[in-house]
Amino acid sequence: MAQIRLRSPQFKSISTTSGNVQSTELVLEIDGTVRYRIIKNKAINTTLTVFEISELCRDYLNIEYASNFLPITIDIKTTLINYNDLNGGGTQVGSSVITDDKGWEAYGSYLDGANPENAISNWLISPSNIGGTVSNTYQIFVPIGVAGSVAVLNSNGNGIFVNYSDTQSFILTAGVQDALKINRIDCSKYGDGRKIVFINKFGAQQDLWFSLKSTDKIARKNENYKSSTINYEINPADYQISNAPVRVFNTQAKKTYTLNSGYYPEGAVEWFEQLLLSEYVWLEIAGTIIPVRVKSSAITLKTSLNDGLINYTMEFEDAFDYINNIR
Repeated sequence: MAQIRLRSPQFKSISTTSGNVQSTELVLEIDGTVRYRIIKNKAINTTLTVFEISELCRDYLNIEYASNFLPITIDIKTTLINYNDLNGGGTQVGSSVITDDKGWEAYGSYLDGANPENAISNWLISPSNIGGTVSNTYQIFVPIGVAGSVAVLNSNGNGIFVNYSDTQSFILTAGVQDALKINRIDCSKYGDGRKIVFINKFGAQQDLWFSLKSTDKIARKNENYKSSTINYEINPADYQISNAPVRVFNTQAKKTYTLNSGYYPEGAVEWFEQLLLSEYVWLEIAGTIIPVRVKSSAITLKTSLNDGLINYTMEFEDAFDYINNIR
């Protein structure tokens, strides 16, 4: 079963070289339920009929924050059937082509090529390659005395989570070749810092700590109109000075958070890239997880040669209105 990344296109095809093939039907089944039946007529001078399924499947991938870090996926079954008449008419030609996949809220870059997939028996984070050895390929950075979880795709093709304690420095798990090193951040006057959780390139939750200065701001916007405050019921007509003629309505507000990552090694740059590109991001405030969006639209990918100590400054914004208006 392939572990397909649904934020990038995923193509399914069937051969139409038989001379009497006129059309092809796609039957797309998600989590055991048939969701789509799509028919394509055979194009002239082609040997394959191709369907792109990622957008259809992603509609059924409902991502929510998971406190246990268990990745959210969907099971996808694709069946392609050739027919000897147009619009799926006539009788079936040849055998059906059936594929079973697991779909992830994940993506591949242009350089990854077509139909990107997650690799089994692997940690679901980008390798940092700090230190240049296999045992240092996968690393995370966590404050001293903090426990947490990391997602992994095991040898059975299932996304699972592995917990680590507040003192652990390495994680070894069955079926995964590489150990994962836990680097402990000796935090400064800013305490443990602020924790961002985001869905990374592999479709799994990942913690990223911002351990230096943070700034919270609130901004509001509203509308107003001018009304008459004159009281005509008295003689002579009059108005009260305390009664404002300019009325305010439709006040909305949002909080923004400017966070500084602290000093990360150059090899961690992909984590900040993926945070910038993520569509699901959360911020932990006093033990409560809230949804935010990355307000920064660009970051400079820093190197130790150009920048010395590497610190990323990023701005986040509440993904909700500060004044509760959920109806």
